[in-house]
Amino acid sequence: MEFFAQLFINGLSIGFLYALSALGFVMIFKSSSVLNFAHGELLALGAFFFLILSVWAKLPIVLCFLVTLVGCFALGFIIERLFLRPLIGEALIEVIMLTVGLSAMFKGLMLLIFGGNLHNYPDFLPEALSIQWGAISVPSVYVSSFIIGLIFLGVFGFFFKYSSHGIYMRSVADHQPAALSLGVNVRRVFALSWAIAAVVCAMSGIVLGIINGINVHQLSTMGLKVFPVVILGGLDSIGGAILGGIIIGLLENFTGGYISTSLREVVPYIVLVLILLVKPYGLFGSEEIERV
Repeated sequence: MEFFAQLFINGLSIGFLYALSALGFVMIFKSSSVLNFAHGELLALGAFFFLILSVWAKLPIVLCFLVTLVGCFALGFIIERLFLRPLIGEALIEVIMLTVGLSAMFKGLMLLIFGGNLHNYPDFLPEALSIQWGAISVPSVYVSSFIIGLIFLGVFGFFFKYSSHGIYMRSVADHQPAALSLGVNVRRVFALSWAIAAVVCAMSGIVLGIINGINVHQLSTMGLKVFPVVILGGLDSIGGAILGGIIIGLLENFTGGYISTSLREVVPYIVLVLILLVKPYGLFGSEEIERV
């Protein structure tokens, strides 16, 4: 029972990270119908920005967090303005292939600068955050990821429900032409979606870097796990992204604990295949009916 509880808590913490990362992916898809194949590289960029500030520049950790998040927010605007905006009105496949090109470009730049070695952050998390309950031990990094996930999900929930920009983003996601006719600046919504997605990726990349260390290949591959999460929850569902992330995180940990650590990495993609066969629009995705 204690082993089960340990796996459950670890899986829940990782699941919140997956949910947080998937949230950025869903926002881009909801606002522009673009599948962002550069998602993993955005994770890695945020992690390496934090590495530069905390290890190379040796700035205070709180300042490193703030500067990294602000820098990634600006990076999201730059990516949308330089690369995505010129393709507005073009075929969707062209925009998707552009994100594939951005993925390769960002990965190549990071390998050129940082190499393919494993990098580690300084140990800055206080041990007081760790929880010991009988034989169940929860390291401070898992407690931190759980807290950060709850905070960010709460902030985004409030943002989408009550802020004017959040309402604009929801209106564009529901019906772009109608939102445009009502005076909503759709281009600004696209840019804001990419900026927020970059911030979410940065936060997820930092926490994943604290857990496993920072490696370009590993973090890029981690971005692929977003696909099973969002397909399971529904490509256009924010609530589905949260639930999908938690389910995938739990399945990974239980599979690694009870069956095989090798199979653990395959489980998300098994779920991806099964959900596409059984319920292609995911648990909460909107079904589209095509009439000929």
